[in-house]
Amino acid sequence: MNNARLPWLCFLLLGYLSCAVAGDGPAPGQGFIAVPGGPVWYKVTGNGDGIPLLTLHGGPGGTSCHFALLDALGERRPVVRYDQLGTGRSGRPDDASLWTVEHYVEELDVLRHALGLERMHLLGHSWGGSLAAAYVLARGTDGIESVIFSSPLLSTPLWVRDANLQRSQLPEDVQRTLAVHEKAGTTDSPEYQAASEVYYERHMYAGKKPPDTAECQGAPWSQVIYEYMWGPQEFFATGTLIDFDVTPRLHEIDVPVLFLTGEFDEARPETVAGFHKLIPGSQFRVIMDAGHATLSKKPEEYRAIIEEFLGQVEGRRQGKRQ
Repeated sequence: MNNARLPWLCFLLLGYLSCAVAGDGPAPGQGFIAVPGGPVWYKVTGNGDGIPLLTLHGGPGGTSCHFALLDALGERRPVVRYDQLGTGRSGRPDDASLWTVEHYVEELDVLRHALGLERMHLLGHSWGGSLAAAYVLARGTDGIESVIFSSPLLSTPLWVRDANLQRSQLPEDVQRTLAVHEKAGTTDSPEYQAASEVYYERHMYAGKKPPDTAECQGAPWSQVIYEYMWGPQEFFATGTLIDFDVTPRLHEIDVPVLFLTGEFDEARPETVAGFHKLIPGSQFRVIMDAGHATLSKKPEEYRAIIEEFLGQVEGRRQGKRQ
C-alpha cells in the first residue's frame, strides 16, 4: 500500500482552514479534515440555497472522482464529495484495523460535523450505500432529509446470489476460466483478469469501460482495501464484508428514500426492488441500458432523477411549514 502521509500539523491546519461554512451549507472549495487515522480530502461544489447533498463513493477503496459528474447540481445546492480514508487523495495509513464499517461511520460523522452539515441529503453508491445505511442505523436520521441508495450493496449474501446468477449466464469458457483461477488462488493472472472483463462489460459498464474523468487523475483507488474488505472482483467476495446484511433493519429508516439501479446492474433491479418494498413510502427507479456505473453511463438521466427526488423532498418539507 502507498504509505504517503501528510505531516500531522499540516493536515490539521488544512482541515481547520477549509472547514468554513456559508449559511446553512459548506462553502465551495476543497481541503482536508482530520479524522481518526489520518486526513480525508473533500470538495464542495456549488452554493445554491438548497439543502446540501453529501455523496459516498463505492469500493471499498474506490474514490469520489466520478461524482464530479454531479457538479451540475451545485446550482441548486452544495454538492459534497470526499475520498474515504486510505484511498484517492486522502491519507493512506498502513493500518488494517481502520478498514471497518464502524470506522467509516465514525469518519463520516466527523466530516459531516466539521463541514457544518446539520441538514443534508445522503447519497451512497454501491459500497457507499452500505455506508449510508450503516450510518443512519447507527447514528439516527436527525438532520438527514433523505437517503438515496444508488446500486446499493445492502446484503452481501444477496449480492453473491445475484453475482452467481449473472456468472452462470456468461460464456462457458469464461465461467471455466474464472472458476479455475479462483480455486487455484491465481486471480491476479492475465487470464482471470481478461475473463473478468466479460462480466464487467455486461454488468458494470453495459458496454466498454468509459474513460476516467479528469478528476480521477492523481486520485488512485486502493486495491488493498478493496481486497481486504470485499475480494478480488465484484463477483467474488472473500473479505470482511462477507456477512454484511442490513436488510432486517431497513424498515427503521424513517426519512424519504430513493432506490436507484441500472437495467443490467450487479445490484439487480429485482433485488433492489425487494429492498424498496422493505421501506414504506420509498421510491424505486431503474436506468435503462446501464450497468453498475449508472452515473458514468447516463449522467444526464441520473442527475435528473436525483434532482427530481430532492425537489420533491424539499417541496414536501416546505409545504408542511406553510
